[in-house]
Amino acid sequence: MAVPGDPPNGTPEGIGGGDDEFRSDEYRSVVFDEDFVRAARIQEFSAQERMGEHARAVRSRSVWSGGGAGPRGGRPGRGARQGRFLVLFIAVAFAAAVYLGLRSPYAAPPEATAQPLASTVVPLAPAGAVPGGPPAELYAQSPAADYRVGAAGITLPAVRHTPHFTDGQVLTALSIAKDYLVQSSLDPDVLTGAATRPVRVLLDPDQLAQFDRSMTLPSGDGRHAATGWLVRFDPGTAVVADSRVRVSGTLAFEETAPGVLEVTTDHTFVYAVRPATGAPAAADGASLFTVRRELRLRFDREDLGARRAELASAYVMAGPQDCSADPAAGFRPLLAGAGPTTAGPAASDPYASGHPRRAAGLCGVLATPEAPGEQAPPVSPVP
Repeated sequence: MAVPGDPPNGTPEGIGGGDDEFRSDEYRSVVFDEDFVRAARIQEFSAQERMGEHARAVRSRSVWSGGGAGPRGGRPGRGARQGRFLVLFIAVAFAAAVYLGLRSPYAAPPEATAQPLASTVVPLAPAGAVPGGPPAELYAQSPAADYRVGAAGITLPAVRHTPHFTDGQVLTALSIAKDYLVQSSLDPDVLTGAATRPVRVLLDPDQLAQFDRSMTLPSGDGRHAATGWLVRFDPGTAVVADSRVRVSGTLAFEETAPGVLEVTTDHTFVYAVRPATGAPAAADGASLFTVRRELRLRFDREDLGARRAELASAYVMAGPQDCSADPAAGFRPLLAGAGPTTAGPAASDPYASGHPRRAAGLCGVLATPEAPGEQAPPVSPVP
């Protein structure tokens, strides 16, 4: 018997079976309870609201509104409370990060700057008459007979890594130190005072102002002696007679602080010089001039990358010179035939204003060179 609403001939084939089909297994697990409805992202306007000025039939439900009143008491829904808590938590975390960043008790470490060069230049007075002769004979009769010529006399030690520097970085530091010695002690233009750039480009930028002042206004104040940075002859006194300068010495390195590598150089340079004026050196017109340079150069990783160095200290002894001559601007060799000087160092006035000459009173005696193979006579014991 047909019920009202059923088709007269029954349900056609291919058409769903009404409520039985709606209650199939596909929808059996879906429960449209009150929580499900409140959680919907859109909400249909009521019939009374649709009669008003609203043009749309539905409205979006903001996470802040919580989808209207809760089931009881008009409180926001659970989704709204979670959203508000999440945004509030993010805002508080961001504010705390900004505050701690601005008020951090750990100050950033200051940028490392190169310290000024501290230099000492000591003239060495001759103990007797200065011998003269052709450069080759002078070298052969001096302790420099076995020295190598030029840069070949500056040899690098065995390379090994340090706690904070690799083998390659140590090798780079030693190579820069050798370049500095070559440019500052062997370059012909530097020796005559005609150029300073070959040395300047190898220095840390923080030391350039001190270097420039030392070149233009040299002074024996322990900071601005040109001969503390490089080897330079007074152009009015002597010139180099033989470009084949004899060199011997050592290089050593150590890591003095984390991130700071220090190279120590200790070399003797022997120059054949002649008078700056007059005819070129005759057979007996040249003489030897010896410069002992002990330098300390420091490197950090930035210096290694830029191939530059910080010259920390320089201790220089050079002769034969007159003790009364100030060697800050350039060396003034006593030439062939000159006798020993009896005059002492230049006088210093302790009452004068300004910076006193720190090397005042420093003067040594140049030892008489021994011929190769010659040994000093034995010293008899005192009875």
